[in-house]
Amino acid sequence: MNDPGAAAAPVPERVSLFELALTFNHIALASFGGGLSAWSREVVVVEKQWMGDAEFLSAMTMCRILPGANQVNMAVFVGNKMRGLSGAVAAVVGLCLMPLAIVLTLSFLYFRFKEVPAVKGILHGASAAAVALTLTMVIKTGKSCLTGLVPVALFATAFILNGLLRWPLLGTLGVVAPLALLWAWPRQRADRADA
Repeated sequence: MNDPGAAAAPVPERVSLFELALTFNHIALASFGGGLSAWSREVVVVEKQWMGDAEFLSAMTMCRILPGANQVNMAVFVGNKMRGLSGAVAAVVGLCLMPLAIVLTLSFLYFRFKEVPAVKGILHGASAAAVALTLTMVIKTGKSCLTGLVPVALFATAFILNGLLRWPLLGTLGVVAPLALLWAWPRQRADRADA
């Protein structure tokens, strides 16, 4: 029997390049302090319904493994899915253009006023908000994909190796990825046979 959370959301008929750029601009501007993954999921999966939770998690996993910035990779993935190469370009421009202008302005101001205590307090507050956004995404996506003993064990193994023992990502993936494949491969064949 198929997992209802695993089904991908239907793709809208046609998304304009402007909407793609605007959507990723919204993601970038609404995610202060590094909470891009949480906002990406909220906008792409919940608001726009361009993909389901399972597809988003698969894409996010690939985006984290591949070289480059995770969210730029995600913008390329979503843009390409929605409109091909031009969609990928529009999504990346939407994601990067305004934040680039803001960062250039703020970096100028930071180096001018970095010794002011209020500036330090603002940066600490933004860091706390980023951690909260990331935890929120973990909880929301965990509800749909950590539904059995094996997924929870794989999650725990990755968390212990990378988060607690500080193994490098490639070493952690070298241990967890083969285990995940061994578990998921026969299961997908059984799901197809049931369908």
